[in-house]
Amino acid sequence: MQKELTIREVLSTLGRSVREYRRMSMLTPILVIGEVVIECIIPFITAQLITEMQMGCGLDVIARYGLVLVALAITSLACGGAAGITCSIAATGFAKNLRHDMFENIQRFSFSNIDRFSTSSLVTRLTTDTNNVQLAYMMLIRMAVRAPLMIVFAIVMAFVTGGSMAVVYVIVSVLLGAALIGIAVKVMPMFRRIFKRYDALNDSVEENVAGIRVVKSFVREEYEKEKFNKTSGSLYHDFVHVERILALNAPLMAFAIDVVYTFVIYFGSKAVVQSAGQAMQIGQMSALITYGFSMLISLMMFSMIFVMVTMSEESARRISEVILEESDLKNPESPLYTVADGSIDFDHVSFEYSAKADRMALDDIDLHIKSGEVIGIIGGTGSSKTTLIQLISRLYDVTKGRVLVGGRDVREYDLDTLRDQVAVVLQRNVLFSGTIKENLRWGDADATDEELVHACKLAQADEFIQLMPEKYDTYIEQGGTNVSGGQKQRLCIARALLKKPKVLILDDSTSAVDTKTDKLIRKGFREFIPETTKIIIAQRTSSVEDADRIVVLDGGRISAVGTHEELLRTSDIYRETYLSQNKQSHDVKMDAIETEGATTREEAEQHA
Repeated sequence: MQKELTIREVLSTLGRSVREYRRMSMLTPILVIGEVVIECIIPFITAQLITEMQMGCGLDVIARYGLVLVALAITSLACGGAAGITCSIAATGFAKNLRHDMFENIQRFSFSNIDRFSTSSLVTRLTTDTNNVQLAYMMLIRMAVRAPLMIVFAIVMAFVTGGSMAVVYVIVSVLLGAALIGIAVKVMPMFRRIFKRYDALNDSVEENVAGIRVVKSFVREEYEKEKFNKTSGSLYHDFVHVERILALNAPLMAFAIDVVYTFVIYFGSKAVVQSAGQAMQIGQMSALITYGFSMLISLMMFSMIFVMVTMSEESARRISEVILEESDLKNPESPLYTVADGSIDFDHVSFEYSAKADRMALDDIDLHIKSGEVIGIIGGTGSSKTTLIQLISRLYDVTKGRVLVGGRDVREYDLDTLRDQVAVVLQRNVLFSGTIKENLRWGDADATDEELVHACKLAQADEFIQLMPEKYDTYIEQGGTNVSGGQKQRLCIARALLKKPKVLILDDSTSAVDTKTDKLIRKGFREFIPETTKIIIAQRTSSVEDADRIVVLDGGRISAVGTHEELLRTSDIYRETYLSQNKQSHDVKMDAIETEGATTREEAEQHA
């Protein structure tokens, strides 16, 4: 992940997301300035009206002043209302662009980029952090303009109307400003810790909801609730600690208001009485109190802005990290846009997930696959079977060596071109909310209904689809929760087939179907897509025993390569896996293989 960003880098990054809402963002402060100026003029004119009334003016003078005040009030209201509208449009549009920019960049992330952030953290940044920044932006372009301007104008007008007595406003403003800065310095590190707690909380929720069936089957609800409450409790205590500090704003503001009012009323009244209106008139004192009230309200508003901006500063930094994150996988300067065939070559490939890893996930893999071959990959848990196939579609880049597809290094291809020709049905199958047709057309957006049916027949999915009420228009719930695991796997295989790829990879994607259906799927592959290279990762030897070759992985290295019969004779790992999964008479099976091998050797000797 990137080094910590400076404020300037954060503002520059977020500023680029304003885009089409820049005009509204600039118009809002202009309207606010108009509102503030008029609001500061109104007390000044009101003071003049009071003075005129003291001097015994007629109704015509009062009416004239009244019309001016009404006009000013309506204009101020119009400016304030318009500012509210433009501010809302600008802030919500800005938040929309932030989410768009983050999500767009996340789509370019490699798996390693996502690993560095974590899924839960990315969700928090797209939701909670964006909402915080939206509120802060709304305050910055409106209230953060209004509050300082009102403070400055109110103090200036207070000096104009009340003379040296307005010094108290300056003193109070400086003292409150210093107090607010002190609070900011104190709480900022706490907010950083809080947002990490948010990530942990989201992670707990996501994990629990995704695995709710496992939680219930093991009766672990109480344990999960305790774990969630622990994380939530930590977040609660951190927030309480921060809020206790931020709560100092309110008593500080109340104290400041009391001090200002006491000072102005006492000394203002004394000046009016002792000088008989010569040093200060009632109208001036009224204006002075009004300006003091406006200044203090603006200071209170400023404290609210300060709290929100303090909270959102860390959110803004986290959003900027996502937007500025560069994918570890990039297109070359002059990429290839054509994949010649489905041949695959692992040229002494080694791979590690990070520089801090204790060992290589894959170590010196040297494997060459012809276009159209059916290759089985088998190995124990942690043998890096999935890691191996992820290098083919360049979901990760190799650490050492080269991976070639169609005779060219995968790093030479345009990423979209390569992945369009390498269809992968991952171990964790995912269906999205929508109809079966909509899910299938992820493979080919322009596929006809006939092509959808054909792909589903190959994947042995058409039979159960025809039994559904709406057939291919049946709605799939989010995550495919209204279909079985085997049905989900077959739909995902059909979706991959619609890409018409040069390489088809099945990552243990028939584990939830019975052996008969598994065999029919593999038979369909051989008959209908003979030129497509097929790589089948499986736990069951029955899923790969008819492959052209089977690769046995052990600890990230190739332990053996051969046909089913060859590996039964030469590979202890494969033989043990096979024997543990088959309950038939293994001795008879092995004797037949040995006899066949001996006969073959005798025929070869006679021929020689």
